[in-house]
Amino acid sequence: MLVVFHSKAAAEVLMFSKHALPILKAAGKPYTDTLPERGVITRDQLDAAIKGIEQAIASDTESEFPDDHNDNNDSKEHPIAQPVSFRRRAFPLLAMLRLSREHDADVIWEPAPTW
Repeated sequence: MLVVFHSKAAAEVLMFSKHALPILKAAGKPYTDTLPERGVITRDQLDAAIKGIEQAIASDTESEFPDDHNDNNDSKEHPIAQPVSFRRRAFPLLAMLRLSREHDADVIWEPAPTW
């Protein structure tokens, strides 16, 4: 399921619920296996949510920067085939949370509209 995050302080963020779930867990939401269709991070929860996501990013053990000092082009993996790290997935939502904190706004999510 696609979910869209809304805030009056930032542009919308769209992501799959399976990718949003670990980010929201890091933000302190008590979800286990599934993300509810709708939810909110209130302005009072923003500081803790931002801190939790930042700590999860800092402890992320996935390599963010591939080993580029090897000049053998035949052995390089195409960027589209590389996994997306937690840090990269979390960045748009983290930016939204930071802007929402600056503007004292809640962040909500809901199912994305079908096109």
